[in-house]
Amino acid sequence: MTDQTAQAPVAASQGLQSLVDDWSTDQETFKQVHWGKAMMWIFLLSDTFIFSCFLTSYMTVRSSTTIPWPNPSEVFALTIAGQHIPLILIAIMTFILISSSGTMALAVNYGYRRDRRTTALLMFATALFGVTFVSMQGFEWTKLILEGVRPWQNPWGAPQFGSCFFMITGFHGLHVSIGVIYLTTIAIKVLKGDFERKGNYEVVEIAGLYWHFVDLVWVFIFAFFYLW
Repeated sequence: MTDQTAQAPVAASQGLQSLVDDWSTDQETFKQVHWGKAMMWIFLLSDTFIFSCFLTSYMTVRSSTTIPWPNPSEVFALTIAGQHIPLILIAIMTFILISSSGTMALAVNYGYRRDRRTTALLMFATALFGVTFVSMQGFEWTKLILEGVRPWQNPWGAPQFGSCFFMITGFHGLHVSIGVIYLTTIAIKVLKGDFERKGNYEVVEIAGLYWHFVDLVWVFIFAFFYLW
């Protein structure tokens, strides 16, 4: 009995060390799922909670405020050739981001075909879409700031509008910017043939998971913030 009691901590220590060894090596941690993909899913799940909290807080604030909420169709309208067009910039931004999902999906497809040149070009195109989106978002921010919108006030009604707008779109824009850097880095490594030597393009799919998540989050922001 004494020997068994003495051996128990040793067995537990060996079991823990075995678990650490498995997770610290480039192995299939979960059933046929690469550890990098599993970690990306866990990260995206945690990010989902954050964005859900932001959007839930926004809806709570908007529903409870006694001061009229600004009309998004007027706030985010642009005057082009003398015509006042509501949400035109937001519609273009949404089209660009959804298009980038298409190029990213093609990049993953060509990656598994081991066509590194086409894969890299499609990833660069996706990153370019992302840069365009962030640039247009910068224009949108500049326009609203010049019109007097601040995190603590805005000239059209409820002061909470500014804080909700800058927090939600800014956090999403940060994710897009990080995604652009991430995709560009992976695309350069693909072009250099790093993954060809390893014989595995799964990292392209992992990058694609992140980018598709960013695109999906924008769909919810577009629906709840700009259309509601």
